[in-house]
Amino acid sequence: PLPVVNCGLACQYQNDAPEAHVPVNQLDSYIQDALDLIEFANGDISTTWGKIRAEMGHPEPFHLKYLAIGNEQWGEEYTSRLEPFVKAIRNQYPSIKIIGTSGPGSEGEDFEYLWPEMKRIKVDLVDEHFYRPESWFLKSGSRYDNYDRKGPKVFAGEYACHGKGKKWNHFETSLLEAAFLTGVERNADVVEMATYAPLLAHVEGWQWRPDLIWFDNLKNVKTCSWYVQYLYGNNKGTNVIPITLDKKAISGQANQNGLFASAVWDGAKHEYIVKVVNTSKEAQPIQITFDGLKKNAQLAGEGIQVIFHSDDPDAENTLEQPYAIIPKESPIKVKDNQINATIGAQTFVVYKIRK
Repeated sequence: PLPVVNCGLACQYQNDAPEAHVPVNQLDSYIQDALDLIEFANGDISTTWGKIRAEMGHPEPFHLKYLAIGNEQWGEEYTSRLEPFVKAIRNQYPSIKIIGTSGPGSEGEDFEYLWPEMKRIKVDLVDEHFYRPESWFLKSGSRYDNYDRKGPKVFAGEYACHGKGKKWNHFETSLLEAAFLTGVERNADVVEMATYAPLLAHVEGWQWRPDLIWFDNLKNVKTCSWYVQYLYGNNKGTNVIPITLDKKAISGQANQNGLFASAVWDGAKHEYIVKVVNTSKEAQPIQITFDGLKKNAQLAGEGIQVIFHSDDPDAENTLEQPYAIIPKESPIKVKDNQINATIGAQTFVVYKIRK
């Protein structure tokens, strides 16, 4: 679990007046709530809140590791309230990882103010949110390449590609999310977690879209974005390995023809996993060469490719046609430690090759 607790601020979008918020010198009950929550989640059954958890039918601890303080807050109003929370939690529960926020935007004045403040306050992770159009995702494949490796880690806590004038879960937005996630995966040393948002929406009772899973009173449908999450979550590997084109990260840079890529090694399965996204409108030949293998090491002669594609980029899965767009698996040849293939236009492919 990753609970987010109130830091004493009302919604800053709707409340400008200082009296709408809890004064810094009156935060004790809010801070105690956070401490009690940790005890409820992790405390021994001999503790006050651990006993209540056991009485509710769960004597085992929940092994809570993270706690976020505030959500999409900004300014000195936030940092002045965050600091006493951090001090109290560090004092009583030093193993809990504390998450602060960089505000509601992926860049801009609030973002630029808060990141240095999060470093100063020494939170463990910073929660970044971005609901952005296609153009943003296309240009953000290298977003985390130059982040400070000595500062807090990143929790990409809310993100989704919102098509310009197309606020539904069509295939193209999921493709661009897949492209962006190659950069998240490549920078797994700084991006500790990432979560698409929102998760669930009822077809007759929503107030925000796109969403990951839609449902009515009887059935549900997994969106194209859900399948992207599935492909990443089930092919995350254990170690990131470099993959380059002309010695550069493959992140939609100039002269890379809209290609994005990341690669991992799965130590448990003895398997290389390479993710390639072609965001261009043309099919492209690609050659994946596995350099740096030990002398005489040979990859298996056949691997697996999982292809995610739609001929219509505006198409989506619906309750009536829930499997209209799904990943499809097929074999692929590997020769002399190379894959030679053609990746279709606007296509996401996961290649899996055993060693």
